[in-house]
Amino acid sequence: MMSSVKPNNMSYLNPRTVILIGIPGLEHLQFWIGFPFFAVCLVALLGNIILLIIIPAERSLHQPMYIFLAVLAATDVGLCAAIAPKMLAIFWFRAYSMAFDACLAQLFFIHTLQCMESGILLAMAFDRYIAICDPLRHTSILTPSILGRMIAVVVIRAIVLVGLLPILIKRLHLFHSIQIDHSYCEHMAVVKLAADDAQVNKICGLFVGFSILGFDMIFILISYTLIFQAVFHLQQKEARMKAFNTCTAHIFVFLEFYILAFFSFFSHRFGHVVPSTHILLSTIYLLLPPALNPIVYGVKNMVIRKRVAQIFLLNRGCQQ
Repeated sequence: MMSSVKPNNMSYLNPRTVILIGIPGLEHLQFWIGFPFFAVCLVALLGNIILLIIIPAERSLHQPMYIFLAVLAATDVGLCAAIAPKMLAIFWFRAYSMAFDACLAQLFFIHTLQCMESGILLAMAFDRYIAICDPLRHTSILTPSILGRMIAVVVIRAIVLVGLLPILIKRLHLFHSIQIDHSYCEHMAVVKLAADDAQVNKICGLFVGFSILGFDMIFILISYTLIFQAVFHLQQKEARMKAFNTCTAHIFVFLEFYILAFFSFFSHRFGHVVPSTHILLSTIYLLLPPALNPIVYGVKNMVIRKRVAQIFLLNRGCQQ
C-alpha cells in the first residue's frame, strides 16, 4: 500500500512527474471504491452513446432542445474518457505516477468539458424560454445557423478561458511537493503544490469559475424566473402543467450540476471539508451528471424511450 507521507524540507524544480494518491485516508478501500465508479462510468457511456445514436437518426428529434442534448451527451462521454481511465488505474493497479504535462492536459480537458456542459445548460434554458414565452417565433429565432453559432461560442469560450489555467501553471517552476491528494488532476490541487507565488493562478481560477459557472447560473435562473412567470399567467391548468412538464428534466439536471459544482469549487478554496469527503464528492460531481442526464431526458421523452426499447429488443432478437 502506498504511503501518504510527504517529504519535509524538499522542493522540486520543474518536475516531470506527479503522484496522484487517489482518495487520501481511504487508500485501503480504493480497490473496492473503484467498482461503483466503474459502474457509473459504464452507465454514463452507454446512455450517452445511445443518445448520440438516436438523436441524429430520429428526424422528430432534430429540434434545438435535442441538438443541445446531443452536444451535452458528447461532452459527457468526453468527461468520462478524461477522468475514468487514470482514476481506475490508481484504484485497481496502483498506477499513481503521471507525467506532469499529461496531468496538465487532463486538467485542461476536464475543466473545459465542465465549462462546456455549463454553457450547454444555459443554451437549453434559453431554448425553453423561447419555446414557452415566444413559441410562435421559436423556429425562426433558433435556426440551424444560430444553433451552430451558440455551440461554437460555448466551445470557444471554454477552451480560451480554461486554456489560461495550464499556461499559468507552466510559469511555476518550484514545487514543495509532487504528491496530489486527488484521484485526478484538478486545478487547485495542482496549484497548491507550488512553492512559487501562485496568487495569479488562484485569482485566474476564481475568474474562470465565476465568469463561466457564475455567469451561466445567473442567466439560467433569470430564464426560469421569466418562464415561471409566463407559465403562471396561463389561464388553463392543463396548459400550465404541460409547459412546466417540458422544463422538469432540465431543472433537475441544472440543480444537480450546479449544487455539486459549487460545493466542489468552494470547498477546495475556502472550506474545511475532510479531504476524503471532498474528493469523493468532487469525483461524484464529475461522473454522476453524465450518468443521470441520459436517464432523466430518456425517461421524459417517449420517442427516445421507444428507440431505446427497439435497440434492446433487436439485440435480444438477434441473440435468440
